[in-house]
Amino acid sequence: MNLPPYIDFPTIIGENIILRKIEPADVFDIISISYYDAVAAVGITEAVAMQDKINADYDKGDSIHWGIADKVSNKIVGTCGYYRGLDQGVGELGCVLLPQYYGKGYMTQAIKLAVQFGLETIKLAQVGAITSNDNEGAIKLMKRLNFIKVADLPDNEIEYQYIKP
Repeated sequence: MNLPPYIDFPTIIGENIILRKIEPADVFDIISISYYDAVAAVGITEAVAMQDKINADYDKGDSIHWGIADKVSNKIVGTCGYYRGLDQGVGELGCVLLPQYYGKGYMTQAIKLAVQFGLETIKLAQVGAITSNDNEGAIKLMKRLNFIKVADLPDNEIEYQYIKP
């Protein structure tokens, strides 16, 4: 396996997006979607502290967390990354998008790029994702991107696993 951290933080270029490192100035744009351990940031101070924890997790090799940047503006419109299991060859993929960018294909591209990176670069044996039962958009996206439901979990959540087409 090829676990983080890497000499250079991986930047992945897609058709309309770039998965890139989140810089300190970017945090202002993503306060409303800043989370750490499923806890949402309440303001800029918490969002910055959460990003610091995410960066420390990357430095320890426990995760990799990209900003999803619009290719034209370079503005961060969401986040995507692997948060658990890397050391065991299993990547749990998590992502979130600012609501004004729903339905524009950003998350579809981000997940495809992240899955490819996980399988080809990190050499993960398995890629998974967890979402809530009531997140219809995420469920449709998982199914469309070759994820299959593998378990119903406590707290109204569903676990999915990526299956190579």
